[in-house]
Amino acid sequence: MDGSQPYNPRTVEEVFRDFKGRRAAIIKALTTDVEEFYQHCDPEKENLCLYGFPSEQWEVNLPAEEVPPELPEPALGINFARDGMQEKDWLSLVAVHSDAWLLAVAFYFGARFGFDKADRKRLFNMINDLPTIFEVVTGIAKKQAKVKSSVSNNSNNKSKSNSKPRGSESQEKFPKGSQLKDEDEEGLEEEDDDEHGETLCGACGDNYASDEFWICCDLCEKWFHGKCVKITPAKAEHIKHYKCPSCSNKRARAS
Repeated sequence: MDGSQPYNPRTVEEVFRDFKGRRAAIIKALTTDVEEFYQHCDPEKENLCLYGFPSEQWEVNLPAEEVPPELPEPALGINFARDGMQEKDWLSLVAVHSDAWLLAVAFYFGARFGFDKADRKRLFNMINDLPTIFEVVTGIAKKQAKVKSSVSNNSNNKSKSNSKPRGSESQEKFPKGSQLKDEDEEGLEEEDDDEHGETLCGACGDNYASDEFWICCDLCEKWFHGKCVKITPAKAEHIKHYKCPSCSNKRARAS
C-alpha cells in the first residue's frame, strides 16, 4: 500500500484535467497543426502513435517497448493509412481511435486510484459533456453546439410560451414541436430539440436558436426569425394568420 501513497491525491477532478489536456493536444494535432502532424506520419517509418499529453502538447512517436506499458497505448500504425485514403477520412479515423484512447487512459486512472461507482459515473459525465475529438475534427460539434444551446434554454422558453394567452384561433409562433401541451413536453423533449436544430429561417437561412423569437407563415409554412420579418412577440399576439413577405407579394401580384 505504501507504493500507492503518491497517487492518493488523485481525484476525479484531477483525472478530468488530465483528460482535457490530452484531448486539447490531440485536437491541436488534427486541426491547427495538421500539416505538421501529416509530415510526422510518414508511411515509410515503423508503427507510429499519436500521443497527447496533459500539458496540451502532442507527439508522434513509436509505442512503448515494455509490455504492459505504464499507460494504455494509442492506436498503433496510424502512419500506414495516411496515403491510402482521403486526408479527411484518415484524420477522422485517427480522431475516433484517439477518443477511445483518452477514455482508456481516464478509466485506467480511475481503476488505479480506486474510484468507486459514483466517482466513475461522475468522471464519465464530465467527459461526456465535452464534444469528442471526432465531433470536433468532422465539424459535428458546431452543429451540436446550436442544438445544445436550444436544450439548455428549452425550459425557460417553455415557461415563457406557456404564460402567453392562447386565443381560439391563434397559435404560438415558434418552430414546429414547441407547441406541445404541457403533459406531452417532458416525454418528447429530446425529439423536439432535434427538430429545433434542423429548423432554418426562410429569410436568412440560419438555424433555430431557442433564445430568439420565431414565427411561421400560415401559407408556405416556413419559419422566420421575428427580426428578419420585423415581427415582435407583441405583434404576433394579434396576428391570427401570418403571411410572410414572399407570400404577401405573391398574393398582391395575383390580384
